[in-house]
Amino acid sequence: MPLLARMLAAPLIIDVRRGAVAGLGTLLADRRIATEGRVAVAVGRGQGDSIAAELDFDAAEVFRIGDGTHGSAVTLGKRLRAGSYEAVAGIGGGKTIDVTKFAANMAGIPMVAVATNLAHDGIASPVSSLEHESGKGSYGVVMPVAVVVDLDRVRCAPEPLAIAGIGDVICNLSAVADWELSAADTGELVDGLAAAMSRSAAQAVLHQPGPARSDEFLTVLAEALILSGLAMSVAGSSRPGSGGDHEIMHAIDQLYPGTGRRGCGVLRLPAGRPCPGRDAVGLPEPPRPAKDPGRSRHVPRRLRQGSRARSGDPPWPLHDPGAPRHVRGRDSRPSGGVCPGHRWLS
Repeated sequence: MPLLARMLAAPLIIDVRRGAVAGLGTLLADRRIATEGRVAVAVGRGQGDSIAAELDFDAAEVFRIGDGTHGSAVTLGKRLRAGSYEAVAGIGGGKTIDVTKFAANMAGIPMVAVATNLAHDGIASPVSSLEHESGKGSYGVVMPVAVVVDLDRVRCAPEPLAIAGIGDVICNLSAVADWELSAADTGELVDGLAAAMSRSAAQAVLHQPGPARSDEFLTVLAEALILSGLAMSVAGSSRPGSGGDHEIMHAIDQLYPGTGRRGCGVLRLPAGRPCPGRDAVGLPEPPRPAKDPGRSRHVPRRLRQGSRARSGDPPWPLHDPGAPRHVRGRDSRPSGGVCPGHRWLS
């Protein structure tokens, strides 16, 4: 009887505990990731420098990442390639880890993710979200070979960032529901294992008792964020963790840069409270054309994702219809936008 199975990519090491950073050098040597100690360390603006100073890497070279742009990732990738490093450790928040993942993929070396906050689900995902001249794009990369989360460092992160990933994890429930809706409407395939992993991560955080800064809660949140990233790897896209909530946050990022964060922005309101107006949440009214055309008489009937849209479909993004024309049309080609989780009306 034939045995049917599939191989799943996953990090070799996942270490979530207090004081985990102290064992990073031993981890790299014992697991044969960097046996000769030729390791590059990429640090962000926050706690990266202080962590790098504590590490016992004799031959390590420290690279400082100024921003989360595609240009910074390419520059770092070229420097890693030229230095013949065995591995690179990205120490910092989401931008630092995303830049380092892209650079490591470009240089063809393993990458270790050392998270200093729990702000989003990209800690272990095979996706790098990088800013470029036209907005923000999502790029497929090799997932980290090891993921380290030091709970002591997470507590030292700025208040809005330390646990902002709660929103990202809980919204896995709506992302999977959107995925199933698309499956019912367009026949898109739903990966049952990826959906189960995504939902399990959300339920674990949703039903975890205790204060948000306790070791127990931070551990569950970190593991849920890692599990969400693995669900994306299983699915081959960001579908398990990116649904309509991310559409809203992408629109806010483009319309009002700097006013929202992806992880915490989608769950800012307490359950059962009515949704306030834009003034109450600090957003101005959206700019409208001099002559508002209103809604089209044609009512879109089908939901499509990315390349599933037909070549003849009209561009119709799920962004604010009152947005300026250059924003509405930026990512609205029938072939899909830069984010694998974007959905389009056709």
